Amino acid sequence: MHQLSVGPALINFSQYGGWILHHDPLTVKFGGLSFQMQAPASYGKFLQVQLANGGDPLPPVAIGVEHTLKLRDGWVQIYVPWVEINPSAQPFDRITLHAKVSVGSEWVRFDKVTLTQYSSLNAPPAAATAATRSATLSVDCRAAGHAISPYIYGVAGSIGDLPATASRWGGNPRTRYNWQLGNANNVGKDWFFENVKTEDYRDFLADNTRQHVFAALTIPLIGWVAKDTSSAGFPSSTYGPQQAHDPYRADVGNGVGSDGVQLKPGSPTLTSVPAPPAMMRNWVETIVRKDATAAGRSVGMYILDNEPSLWNHTHRDVHPDPVGYEELLDRTIQYGTAIRSADPRARIAGPAEWGWTNYFYSAQDAAIGFNLRPDRRAHGDVPLLQWYLTQAREHERKTGIRVLDVLDLHFYPQAAGVYGAASDPASAALRLRSTRALWDPTYKDESWINDTVRLIPRMREWVQQNYPGLEISIGEYNFGGEQHISGALALAEALGHFGVEGLDYAFYWFAPPKGSPVDWAFRAYRDFDGKGGQFLSRSMPTRTASGVSLFASRDETGKHLVLIALNLDPKTNVNAAIDLDGCAPALTRKKFTYFSGAASLINDGDKAGADLHETLPPYSINVFDIVLQ
Repeated sequence: MHQLSVGPALINFSQYGGWILHHDPLTVKFGGLSFQMQAPASYGKFLQVQLANGGDPLPPVAIGVEHTLKLRDGWVQIYVPWVEINPSAQPFDRITLHAKVSVGSEWVRFDKVTLTQYSSLNAPPAAATAATRSATLSVDCRAAGHAISPYIYGVAGSIGDLPATASRWGGNPRTRYNWQLGNANNVGKDWFFENVKTEDYRDFLADNTRQHVFAALTIPLIGWVAKDTSSAGFPSSTYGPQQAHDPYRADVGNGVGSDGVQLKPGSPTLTSVPAPPAMMRNWVETIVRKDATAAGRSVGMYILDNEPSLWNHTHRDVHPDPVGYEELLDRTIQYGTAIRSADPRARIAGPAEWGWTNYFYSAQDAAIGFNLRPDRRAHGDVPLLQWYLTQAREHERKTGIRVLDVLDLHFYPQAAGVYGAASDPASAALRLRSTRALWDPTYKDESWINDTVRLIPRMREWVQQNYPGLEISIGEYNFGGEQHISGALALAEALGHFGVEGLDYAFYWFAPPKGSPVDWAFRAYRDFDGKGGQFLSRSMPTRTASGVSLFASRDETGKHLVLIALNLDPKTNVNAAIDLDGCAPALTRKKFTYFSGAASLINDGDKAGADLHETLPPYSINVFDIVLQ
């Protein structure tokens, strides 16, 4: 019901009602949707607005306090920026205002409904009022640069419509995946040491093959895999009351007694069956036979289990003793040999260790104390990974069997509040600084690590010194803040440096949530225009300025450039002059920008000419797609 004859429009929103404003199809970019509204206070935040083109609606925008300015007599001014209501500048022929919750039948008044004029100043809300500084950046087009591995844009979860290039079958549960059952693994300490149903590996491989995605498959080394999809490691019927129980299965405990003391595990057969190297060889043989009928490889890389130095915590019901130097090497050799015999062309990655301390010490050292480090001292006081690589190389020299092709490690920032949802200014700034631990030799990690991590250069040095020729992979990483612009900038910074540093593989844990800031950061490299536009195949040297990162890529012809510039300052615009040093003049260019509050990467339109002077809004990702003459 509505009354539109005189004065403000009166609309009845009961029974999820609404109001549709129709016009011939419009393709103009507006600044936003503005209107005044007077509604009963009891209705609260009841309204959402939505554009549509015929029967094809865009996502609705819920009207919140960020869109509202109070006026007199119960009226409010509503303004919805165009980047929220129509982020990809789609044509539309109607605006719908409707109730998102149930409300009464009292009239809601509307007045002064307007589509405001577009201006570049109303793109990011903070940009119009922010301070501005200048910066000079450059790209060295004369340098040959180097190839960027296509597999640094990987994830450790389901890809869906994410334009990822690689997918990893990994994580704690895969340590006990039973390929013979196909749908069973054990989630370990993550959830009450239970066997559960899981995805069949064949579906994982088929999905990646269909999408032409590089697949990395974790092979269990622990020696036990789930025997079914329901058994648990610490049932109360056997172990009695415990500190915590599965809220959905009262008889399943967490393995810690009511007194807070860890319970001694029973036989691994309570949940599991033996999984010797022969079982894994049979698995790989099965994959290879299947591939032979499809004329292609479904597995790009086999990963030797997951974080073995944590098995005595994550899977202590079947492996309560901490892993030492010798056990890690022995299992690598036994299972790596089984994989190689089944698939001579296999690419094998390991040891998939979790983080900083286990780059240098074994789990046995951790259990007794790093100062004492008895296991490391028994092996010449050589750091774990350097010893491991040397021994794997020596094994190949003596036997001719290569059990390792890729050095694979995991990385997570350790500073408090970073790997999480914290988004206060201090945590956001620390999150961005923490990315420097991946590459920067001058950055001392601001956590208990308190050292220069420089992980990628360090990995490369370890390989060169101890087992030349191996590739390097970061099998898991995540900087948190997935729903905040700082998380997006951290991911964009990491992906850029993966290319600059020549990393071979990287897998984001788990996968960027669809529509989140980190999703758009990932798409800045892989689908910035919604049409497959991506960071290109060769990395080019750049010169940056304080608070700004610039990553440059070109195609093999040298006539197509894609640049990504990051403004890491939350409050200041950067007027960036980007010099394409040694490049042919620019023929055409496009700019796509993502900033706090944006619903997508915003297309700023086509431009002509060689002059590359652009404003980088505060805390923003800016993609420049440039065609040269």
